[in-house]
Amino acid sequence: MTVFFRHSKHLLASLALFSVIGLMLAMRPTPTAMERVMARGELVVITRPSNTTYYEDQHGHTGMEYELAKGFADSLGVELRILESDDLSYIRYVVRKGTADIAAAGLVNTPERSEGMQFTTAYQLVDSLVVRRLDSPRLTDLDGLVDHTVAVPAGSSHAELLIKAQLENPELEFIEVEGATPEQLLALVEDGEVDYTLIHSNVYSLQRALWPDLIADYTVATDMPLAWALNPKDDQSLYLAAQRYLTQVKADGTTAKLEDRFYGHVEHFNLYAARSFMRHLEDRLPRYEELFRKAGEESEFDWRLLAAIAYQESLWDPGAISPTGVKGLMMLTNDTARQMGISDRTDPTQSIMAGAAYLRRVHAKIPDRIPEPSRTWMALASYNVGYGHLEDARILTQRQGGDPDNWQDVKQRLPMLAKPAYASQLKYGNARGGQAVVYVRHIRRYYDLLVWAENSRRRDETRIALN
Repeated sequence: MTVFFRHSKHLLASLALFSVIGLMLAMRPTPTAMERVMARGELVVITRPSNTTYYEDQHGHTGMEYELAKGFADSLGVELRILESDDLSYIRYVVRKGTADIAAAGLVNTPERSEGMQFTTAYQLVDSLVVRRLDSPRLTDLDGLVDHTVAVPAGSSHAELLIKAQLENPELEFIEVEGATPEQLLALVEDGEVDYTLIHSNVYSLQRALWPDLIADYTVATDMPLAWALNPKDDQSLYLAAQRYLTQVKADGTTAKLEDRFYGHVEHFNLYAARSFMRHLEDRLPRYEELFRKAGEESEFDWRLLAAIAYQESLWDPGAISPTGVKGLMMLTNDTARQMGISDRTDPTQSIMAGAAYLRRVHAKIPDRIPEPSRTWMALASYNVGYGHLEDARILTQRQGGDPDNWQDVKQRLPMLAKPAYASQLKYGNARGGQAVVYVRHIRRYYDLLVWAENSRRRDETRIALN
């Protein structure tokens, strides 16, 4: 009995100790969502890879959602870690599970989604459009989809719109495709496997030139809010911080500048130009792609940027000659050819290599403090109008209270160089600065199309099929 009693005392003491420890653990406050982010030292964001959200260009990762998320992470003093998925159901699951802090994936805040996610204030408004082939019947209402094959991404806001339409017209049928991207669905429409799909207006504006035989001329819904989504079971700390950040960047013009950066160079659609570009993309570019890649490696420029410059200059025609006497793929002047040490401007190799090296020389003149991509766009403007005139435009920008190191601000002043009232005040005088703005805009457009066309080709390798 004595031995048993002694062991019992130890057992009771141990149980008491465990009880105290358990009570202390229970009393320890659960970390808030913001505290978890700060302790981790990183903000985890899940997004969809696309030209409106997150992609990679010559300067690294970018995209509207990426830039906003990166700005938020920077404001918190933490790193940004990106997770990728095209599956909308998985995106929502990852946020609710806590694997990601925020979904910044071009998500529309709908009443249905708000039941399972907590959405921030909108950072952009988009419309929902119906896409068809040019030879398909034009819609006047959603009843026109009856007896046609319609496909949309599973779990998308487009699917929600069609489900509501089905309540009024049960004959309307559609297919929800798991994990489908806009590019994949557009390909199905183009190939005739699907008659119609739905797409957001911001995606369509960037993609349209790659699909010249498709058109979106019927609007299903307008002013749909794109917003970030967070776990509704979390406390409000991270949500309120995200709200404050998005409200601030809208108020200080950051969001507007990002929209201009990603959408401002998308000019009015020209069907003939789009078809020509796609034809030359297939017929001409393959002949010179390796040369552009080699020049890109040597000059440290994205080869697609060099290809975009060449398309703007010559439509990838090595025999091109302008009325002023510039020649070749990169349309070099005699003076530039002599500076770069080439003898035949119509030789594709010489033209591309010299053009890339010359652009690098121009780029090196732009002050190092100017961040990318503004530095590259200014280099292109300088390539077109001359470095001195670019500097005049930057001085004018500063005088008028703009940022001389930001392309969005400088491009607004370049056209002023053609006005005597401004040119007379500047060192290098009158210049066709507006032409340089158009030149850069066209190159940006062609560059984006080359980036997105390459992404689409990669996705073609995993073309989806309808069951």
